[in-house]
Amino acid sequence: MKNGVVIIGAGHAGVQAAASLREDGFEGPVILVGDEAELPYHKPPLSKTFIKDAEAKPQPLRGEAFYSGSAIDYRPGIRIDRIDTAGRRLEISGGGTLAFDHLILATGSRPRALPLPGAALSGVLSLRSLADARRIRELSAHSEDVVILGGGFIGLEVAATLRAAGRTVTVVEAVDRLLGRAVAPVVASHVRQRLEATGVRILTGTSIARLEGEGGHVVAAITSSGERLPARMVIVGIGAVPNVELAQTAGLDIANGIRVDHQMRSSVPDILAIGDAASYRHWFTGADVRLESVQNATDQARLAARTITGHADAYSAVPWFWSDIGDMKLQMVGLTSGGDSHVVVGDLPDNKFSIYHYAGDRLLGIESVNRPGDHMLGRKMLGAGFSPTPQTVAAGPDGLKAALAAFQTMEPAKARA
Repeated sequence: MKNGVVIIGAGHAGVQAAASLREDGFEGPVILVGDEAELPYHKPPLSKTFIKDAEAKPQPLRGEAFYSGSAIDYRPGIRIDRIDTAGRRLEISGGGTLAFDHLILATGSRPRALPLPGAALSGVLSLRSLADARRIRELSAHSEDVVILGGGFIGLEVAATLRAAGRTVTVVEAVDRLLGRAVAPVVASHVRQRLEATGVRILTGTSIARLEGEGGHVVAAITSSGERLPARMVIVGIGAVPNVELAQTAGLDIANGIRVDHQMRSSVPDILAIGDAASYRHWFTGADVRLESVQNATDQARLAARTITGHADAYSAVPWFWSDIGDMKLQMVGLTSGGDSHVVVGDLPDNKFSIYHYAGDRLLGIESVNRPGDHMLGRKMLGAGFSPTPQTVAAGPDGLKAALAAFQTMEPAKARA
């Protein structure tokens, strides 16, 4: 292919797509376009080690030599204004065009904007990029009081990090519990208890009416009930919005993200979409989803590369997620919506437990706190299509491993019958 593949977005998904194209033997041009000036970097550490350590450096996804050594043309600091689908070319902000045979949209997502008076004050920040993390790190060194709006993973990770650094931290969540629909209530309650024990103040079922400033800088968040929460820094973590504008303007189908099929093709077959911006019918649940995780981004990137190189695989990766909040490593595998029962193993007071979620007899997923063995075994079970009985789960990991091994021995025999 003369013009090869252009990838818009140099995050986890885009970099993996470029690497996988070469691993799968693609010999045409591969151009990776990113709007940041940095070498592509790992994002999960930004809410933890990076903001607490003034000397911490970004962790590159790949060394600089990887791009030149793999003949990947990485172009940082470039924004694309428009996709010309008929002419198979991109219009670059500031002038110029870029032709493609295949296009991969790895455009990611952005923090949801705060629709409140005072949202534009200095000191009101969100965390999505390295530049954001640098601003938070710099300002937190001079901010005794921090208010975090949103009790999701990012907000709680930052809350734990800044509290450990000695800041006075208040988390404000509009609904009645932390972590929304991301985890079971027992996990959310456990996380809240552990954070409050460290001194983080948590207000659930509470909304903010406005942010108050002095001299253009935020000084307080005012709740709807009138309580004044002092804040030299406000971090907004109220969700993310997929970056679909390029695709939408180009006429691609949009449905809570760029709509793709099981080969990651959009409604224009030579344009694929992956990662946070892609929405698809999930093989496991049968529901339309858009997943924001490193695992989803990288697995979809690998599949997109296989699609371009002529394979017909369907996306069937088992979804898994993680979050490090203080002394809690949360690991989740599967999609647990629609569950009607669960089994708890381990010990909540010891901060080590797992919850196995079921819909009838079918295992939907597992949420683990500081039990990585359960998580890894869960990935194997869901990948094999194996649903152990609750009694087998309660008996412990040795019995689970044996049951999985027996299942895997039986399944090939069934396939041959």
